[in-house]
Amino acid sequence: MPYTPDLDRLLTPGARFTDQHGAYLIEAHPVDDVVLPTGRVVGCDPLVCPEAEPFTVTVPPGRYPARAWVAVVLREDAEVDRRVAAFELIVSAEPTTSWEPAVAGDQDVAALGADDYFGYGVDAGVGTLADPTALAALEGWDEDRIEEVFIPDELPASPVPGLITAVLDEASGANVVTVATGWGDGCYGTWIGRTADGRVTSFVTDFMVVPE
Repeated sequence: MPYTPDLDRLLTPGARFTDQHGAYLIEAHPVDDVVLPTGRVVGCDPLVCPEAEPFTVTVPPGRYPARAWVAVVLREDAEVDRRVAAFELIVSAEPTTSWEPAVAGDQDVAALGADDYFGYGVDAGVGTLADPTALAALEGWDEDRIEEVFIPDELPASPVPGLITAVLDEASGANVVTVATGWGDGCYGTWIGRTADGRVTSFVTDFMVVPE
């Protein structure tokens, strides 16, 4: 079986993880809804790779709630930092009973080793789960406009690091909601939750903040 993080534990408000550096207390923060006019979902660093391929699993077109799971980093029970541990696109409120890797294009789970996973590369320190319609619009932006909207001199005050929402396709309302990716740049996997009878409950990108 390829690598799957313990998402049931990670996606629990109040969950506490510890390692030699301190403790990590999990908070859940609703963020803006994600508008999916095509029902396709792309996980990517939108500032570097908006042309990334969508995942093969789709959902009905619509507007879906999203949630940032923030790890409050504690030392001697005092907050010293906060990092986004995971970003979740919520498709259904029903209980998730299983998780599977989200794959894009011709990726084949059977080709993965025990500790391997498919992920998207991050080079600008932000990630999203968005519709290809929004990301196609972003591809047409110049650097100045990208910086003005997504890399402002001052980020809006928020308990969620790196949280920015922008509507990129006015006709459909397709938007991009970004969060800071854990400790920064890297390669981050996305998993799909399903109900006992196989319906999709959520897409979750794990930013590998908390210890295993």
